[in-house]
Amino acid sequence: MKLLLVEDHHDIAGVLFDYFELKGYTLEHAINGELGFKLAQQQHYDLIILDISLPGVSGLQVCKQLREDGNDTPILMLTARETRDDTLAGFKVGADDYLIKPFDLDILDARIDAILRRRKPTTKAWQFSELSLMQAERMAVRQQQKIPLNPTAFTILKLLMTHAPDVVTREQMIDTLWPDDVPEGDLLRSHIYQLRCVIDRPFRHEMIKTVPKIGFKLQAVPTENTES
Repeated sequence: MKLLLVEDHHDIAGVLFDYFELKGYTLEHAINGELGFKLAQQQHYDLIILDISLPGVSGLQVCKQLREDGNDTPILMLTARETRDDTLAGFKVGADDYLIKPFDLDILDARIDAILRRRKPTTKAWQFSELSLMQAERMAVRQQQKIPLNPTAFTILKLLMTHAPDVVTREQMIDTLWPDDVPEGDLLRSHIYQLRCVIDRPFRHEMIKTVPKIGFKLQAVPTENTES
């Protein structure tokens, strides 16, 4: 189990490290929201423990931006203030649960277990042609090569695989990736390019195909004909 802790208080971070490492968790620490957001986008975590009151970029801002970017990693928010507004704000931006400081470590552990049970995927893998997509590992496999994916790339490929061989429109992708606030510019094109670099470029046949003026689809790899 790999957790990301985004917390600016060193004493709290130290206590959590000691507790969860004894339980066999892997814990990584970000001291501010900017670093926490960067780590969450670059690596896979089973859960993020996110303090609301962070210097600079707040925990609420981090959570909101992760969700807008398609990152669905479970988030448990920590707050030092027992206010209704903080609780509602956390849930509104996409948090899965919250806990008020000071808190009991066993309660925190139980909350994490409960979140992970609720978020446990019912579908663990998808397969199309020679390409597999693994939910738990958040990675693709093609010709026995493992391909780690960032959250946005995973979401796009999941859309393509669940609809394959049919077309996924640009509008469907944009609505899934950015349901509330569509970014300026053609950011989708950039994400598709990056996905092609790891899914198609190292291999002989392209699988991600552009359907002009409509969207994108997956194309099965042609079967090699062998003649005697």
